[in-house]
Amino acid sequence: MKQTRAVIEKLGFPAGDCHDLPSSAKTFPDGAQYRVEIPSVEGPASFEAVLEACETYGVTIHRISQGSGIMLLTDRELEQMAAIGRRENLEVSLFVGPRGTWDITPMTWASAGKIAGLRVQGMDQLAYAIEDIKRACQAGIRSILVADEGLLWLVNEFKKLGELPPDLLVKISVQMGQANPVSIRLMEQIGAGTYNVPTDLSLPRLAAIRQAVDIPIDIYVEAPDDMGGFIRHYDIPEIIRVAAPVYIKFGLRNSPNIYPSGSHLEQTSISLCRERVRRARIGLDIIQRYAPDLKISEKGAAGLAVPALPMKGEHAWT
Repeated sequence: MKQTRAVIEKLGFPAGDCHDLPSSAKTFPDGAQYRVEIPSVEGPASFEAVLEACETYGVTIHRISQGSGIMLLTDRELEQMAAIGRRENLEVSLFVGPRGTWDITPMTWASAGKIAGLRVQGMDQLAYAIEDIKRACQAGIRSILVADEGLLWLVNEFKKLGELPPDLLVKISVQMGQANPVSIRLMEQIGAGTYNVPTDLSLPRLAAIRQAVDIPIDIYVEAPDDMGGFIRHYDIPEIIRVAAPVYIKFGLRNSPNIYPSGSHLEQTSISLCRERVRRARIGLDIIQRYAPDLKISEKGAAGLAVPALPMKGEHAWT
């Protein structure tokens, strides 16, 4: 065991989980240690509801994300999401549409098939996914969510070739599933710009990941029921201390899974979004109560993938 750990350490990784919980010296470009993300913001009406709730509760957010997929937003809705993001100086991160759970396979519903998850299936679906991303970028979106390593690599290569914007940020979904420093560093090396770790990682495991990677870590401090249902609000200060820079994400326990969303679920989505912001207020109060020295980014801080102006037709980005 000692020899194995010594070789792992020689390769540039922690020899084990960091049970001593070292403080992270890493930060966002503005020197802040944490930012706030509101997930599952499924359309323009939900986005506006989030902003209204932020005003009500005095909450500063930096990113909203969406799960139903780019492909299930109309062109007008895409442009509205980007326009709201520009207006508010917020990052808007949209999930790439084609994926395993939207496909014709029954694997993801089978007890032994959960590993299939949100993987992109086949070369056609990879091509569809790139087209989905191009459409979002033409609407101005500059942050996407992926859950497939092959798609992540392909997006990175398309960026190098000028086929996608060089400032496109690739956010990794919690459902990608990598949960150790070696795997997550691999994702960083092939283009991940920010990584959503599994919801149940302990503080020593989060600390070990932070020792090995530089990109921001995203973590649900309250997770939806189908992701474990954890409510880790009292862990927030320590999560930030050991894992900074970190996006703290406020999901919502005891809430329905509304993916894929649409106008038939809009009022439910709006109600859930408002409550997520209320939960964020609770989490931020805990930070102020127990760790007021932790630094949060200002709204519109450097490094956020705020939407650009829309572009029409086929474009090569240089």
